[in-house]
Amino acid sequence: MNINNSLSRKKELFEPLHPPLVTMYTCGVTVYDDCHIGHARSLYIFSVIRDYLKYRGFTVNFVRNITDIDDKIINRANELKTDWQTLVSKYISRYYEDLQSLGIPKADYEPRATENIPDMITYIEALIQKGFAYESGGDVYFNVRKFQGYGKLSGQSIDQMQAGVRVSPGDLKKDTLDFALWKRAKENEPFWESPWGKGRPGWHIECSVMSRKYLKAETLDIHAGGRDLIFPHHENELAQSESLTGKPFAKYWIHHGLLTINGQKMSKSLGNFVTIKDFLEKHKNADFLKLFFLSAHYSHPIDYSEEKIREAKEALERIMILKEKIQKCSQASGPRGSIPVVEQIKDKFVKAMDDDFNTPQALAAVFELVNMSNKNIDSPDFIAAADSALTEFLTLLGISLKKTGPESADDETLWIEEKVKERIALKKEKKYGQADEIRKLLENKGIIVEDVKDGSSAWRRKL
Repeated sequence: MNINNSLSRKKELFEPLHPPLVTMYTCGVTVYDDCHIGHARSLYIFSVIRDYLKYRGFTVNFVRNITDIDDKIINRANELKTDWQTLVSKYISRYYEDLQSLGIPKADYEPRATENIPDMITYIEALIQKGFAYESGGDVYFNVRKFQGYGKLSGQSIDQMQAGVRVSPGDLKKDTLDFALWKRAKENEPFWESPWGKGRPGWHIECSVMSRKYLKAETLDIHAGGRDLIFPHHENELAQSESLTGKPFAKYWIHHGLLTINGQKMSKSLGNFVTIKDFLEKHKNADFLKLFFLSAHYSHPIDYSEEKIREAKEALERIMILKEKIQKCSQASGPRGSIPVVEQIKDKFVKAMDDDFNTPQALAAVFELVNMSNKNIDSPDFIAAADSALTEFLTLLGISLKKTGPESADDETLWIEEKVKERIALKKEKKYGQADEIRKLLENKGIIVEDVKDGSSAWRRKL
């Protein structure tokens, strides 16, 4: 397997430190609002990567944090005139609702920042003792210039960073590049007691502490997150972690590309802010969103549009049509042996995923299998092997094929079934024009009729 490492900026052979164990950490959500479809991409693609590593024989210990205290949370609670803990509790619940709706499993550990503040205080004390941090007026800052490797992840020089730094009023830093490890509490803000007075941890220290604690490792195999986190968040994590331990913080850094909507950055002010709940309310099926994400390499930017979701729906329909045909092939009860063509397609799928989790190429293998299966639908041995491989692919990619829409045998269903029977009878009488009229009538009502070679027909509701 090869992974494109953001730190080295090249593709590297994946060799975890203690195989078959893989320690993997991703930056999770800050719980002050509903998760949007950009969060969904991160949550989904790293879940796929975890599952694929397991498929390739690794034992994955996966940690994804929850930031439940920071400026955004405090400001949002004040804006809504509610208690910050009430706000956090609400959006943690809604985050887990989103995970369940998307069919994405939890990480092995999902620690909250506020549950680990004593460990953060101990960590900061150790950085002060080593000379990498200093207290100033109740705040504690990391001394960036003391860490010689600062900038190696983002590829920026100290001078480049200096030019882009904003200084906040009241900062008591020695250097404008220095970042907060501990923030003194302002009036009416939540706080915890510390050796430096009342305050709360900075954002960056959370991930250094929780990744080390829950993965029980000073060097992680994989640290993952969005490309927008490389600087300053991941750069700062790396600096403070390597300053403390003297060891590399992570062997492989994986970053996913950002999501835009119709070529624009997602923003509430632009009216193009799409939450996960918004998407599922409109489209009813998480597989549409997943297939859309799979259509681009995880490291590339991706642009969301309704047209691309329609393309994802059509792709899912192709898979579901084949699955329904296979279900009607009573002979396809299980694989009877190796089918060379199916094995070749499986090899293509694995080769694609081994090459930095190349999901567009993996999807190409999936649809090659779909096409070959449709051509060989009358071969029980082929279909049995293909069905097994297709199920394996879809499971790895988290595609559930969960149907949407009503399925009950109500009056409408009975009417549809009568029309399908009527059409079959007309075809047997070679009244093809009338049979086509019934097909069009059903299509106008969102019903797709599929003919089977034995003369029977099946129907389904359009996605």
